[in-house]
Parts: sequence; structure tokens; C-alpha cells
Amino acid sequence: MRKRLLNNLGLKLTSVIIAIILWFIVAMVYNPKDSVSFSNIRVSLINTDLLEKGNKVYEILDDSDVVRVTVQAPRNVINQLRASDIVATADVSKLTEVNTIAINYEILNEEVEILDITGNHDVVQLNVEERAQKWINVQCNIIGTVAEGYMVANTTSDTTRIEVIGPKSAVERISYAGLDIDVNGATSNLSANVDIQLYDAEKNVLELSNIQKNVDNMRVEVQVLATKEVPIEVKPSGIPAEGYLATGEVKVEPETALLAGTVSALSNVNKIVIPETELDITDAEDDVVKEINIRKYLENVMLADGSFNGRVTVTAFVEPRVEKTVLVPAANLTVLNIPEGFEYEFAENETCRMRISGLNADVSEIDPNEVHGTIDMAEWMERSNITELKAGTRDVPVSFQLPEEVSIENLTTIRINIVEVEDE
Repeated sequence: MRKRLLNNLGLKLTSVIIAIILWFIVAMVYNPKDSVSFSNIRVSLINTDLLEKGNKVYEILDDSDVVRVTVQAPRNVINQLRASDIVATADVSKLTEVNTIAINYEILNEEVEILDITGNHDVVQLNVEERAQKWINVQCNIIGTVAEGYMVANTTSDTTRIEVIGPKSAVERISYAGLDIDVNGATSNLSANVDIQLYDAEKNVLELSNIQKNVDNMRVEVQVLATKEVPIEVKPSGIPAEGYLATGEVKVEPETALLAGTVSALSNVNKIVIPETELDITDAEDDVVKEINIRKYLENVMLADGSFNGRVTVTAFVEPRVEKTVLVPAANLTVLNIPEGFEYEFAENETCRMRISGLNADVSEIDPNEVHGTIDMAEWMERSNITELKAGTRDVPVSFQLPEEVSIENLTTIRINIVEVEDE
């Protein structure tokens, strides 16, 4: 047997080599080497808990976890490969000092024989930072304008604070959380689920994909009320000190208030009346100024202007009483009820001296030539117990009609000459 095996050994070896070459040629002709590329293969990071345990967070830079993988293999293998067969992993435990991790490429089915597998890049680039967290305030941002004659009275949300977690540099940029709700043209209350947005101190929206929030959206309730502007009224009580008078003028600053409430509630409010007891001018010798809070006189409505604290300044004007003497010409007097058989006459240039008092503005308006009075002879005779009139000169009282604001301080009389008429 040995002789047979060793006989023509060179020829036999040559035959084997030729057979291998022929097999390879046949394989290349019928099953040649080929390659295929798969795009958008996501690299899976493993052992990320190592960063979490170190109170670190990471961010993948420049989409370096998305690769294009090229596989070289016989054509019959290539024809069977799918993107789902490709596995790309990066082990966080092998993170370098420059925050890169080598990518390992594999075929999911280990029984499939391939010649080579490569990616368009070899590492995943990370930004690794200290993990930070903080609570931030939530505020509602009104978008648009409610209908004319209405206002946004109040906004409420599920909670007033949320927690944000992420890289320290990103967390430090966050100033507050905002809930944007559109109220354009609204005439009634609104309610909606709103996504939470993050803002910096300059009120710019922050797009931070590496920030986690303990809640992503909230329910927002918006109270919309009707508005109405009404005047504020007040009258003083009491009497000023002796020798002083109230002018009757009261100044209110501001004069009106903008109210908010339901349409039905506002329909019952046409003005805000401050009780007289709030503005007491008893014994006052000068203007009385007082600050009054009108909120306590509002029922079922509220102040619409948030910048107005409800306090108004009221001023009751007080002035000294002034006196003035006027001489009313006798020609301005009318004599009534003179008994039959008598006539009267006034002395030439006779006048009725009258002393009046009141506010300077009212007293100065009195023109003696425009004042008219009456003399009632029958009334004078009755008061004087005169049953029969006799001729002669008498001092008789005169009645004047002056404005209510002006007082007569003396008994006004005038000398009149009674003349008996002789029968013809």
C-alpha cells in the first residue's frame, strides 16, 4: 500500500493542486465575491449604566451613532443579507479620554460566512458631562388677543413647577418652563392640554433634546371675562368749621375704573359709589384728601387692570366763607298789596343794603343791578299789627331770591314813603 501511495507522488500532488485551482475557478465563476452597503444602521451603546453610576450623562455628537456598513461576502451570502442582520455596538466601558468609543461590526447570524465588514467611521463621539437637576417655575404664555371688550383674568395649570434633568451646561441655561395657549378672539373660558417648552432668561425657546422633564404637557385653564369702564362717585359728609364752606366739588383720581366679570354681573354695575362716611369734612378748614380702596365696594366683579391696586385719591374742596355788601337800587324792587287809597315812592337814588356771604366764586357772581326783590305790604302790616295804613315814611322789609349757594346775612329793609291819594 505504501508503495502504491508513494508511486508517482509528484504527479499525484500536481493533480491535487490542479483540482484545487479548478475548484477555485469554478467557485469564482458561479459564486463570485461581492459587497453590499446598508445605510442608517444605528450603533447600540452598551454598559451605559457605568455613566449613570458616575452621575454622568452623555450626548452623541454629530450623529456618529448612525453608520453606513459595507459587507464583503460570496454572492450567495450577499443576496441573503438584510439591514436587520447587521449589528453595530459600542462599549461605554471602553470610553477613551477624548470621549470616543470604538464601534464593533458583526453579522447577527454567526453561521453566515463573510469575508469582511466595515463602517464609514470607526468610533462614536460623545459629549460627557456631570448630571444636574433643578426645579423650575411654570408660567402660562398667552398667545393672541381675546375679543374686544374681554380680557384674560386668570390662568392656571396642573402644577406651578417641574423638574428638569440633564447635562449641567444645558440645565444651567434653563430659566423657566412655558405653556403657550392661543386665546385669539375668545369670549369665554378656555381649556387645553399644552406641551411644555423650556426658555432661557431672555425668553428664547431652548431646543434641548438631552433634557428630561418629569412631565411633558399640562392642562391649562384660562378664565376670560367681559370688561366695562364705570365712573367712581363719592359725596362728602359733615359740615366744615365755622367760617368755611364745602364747594360741593369732589375730585376722584382716577375718575373711572375698568371692571371685569361675567356679562350678567357687569350689567348690574353702572358706577362705583363710595359711601359718604368715607369722606368726612366735619370741622375742616382746608381741602380734605383721603385715599380709599374701592375693592371693598365691588360685588361679583373685579378690577380688570392688574397694575391698579384699587386705591383712589378723593379730594373734597373746602374754602373760607366770604362776605360782600351789595346795594340793590330801589328800581329793582316790586311793591305788592298796597292798600287801596295809598301810593308809594322811594327817595331819589334810594338803595337796599344787603350783606351776602358764600363761596367766593358764588358771591362774586352777584350783580346788584341784576338782583330783584319784593315788598309785600299786606304781610308787613300783619306782622307789625297794623290794621290801618297811614301816610308817612316807613322802613319795610324786602325779600330777595338769590342762588341757594348765597346767604343773606342781614335783615334787608328799605325806606319807603307812603302817600295817601286824595279823592277828586
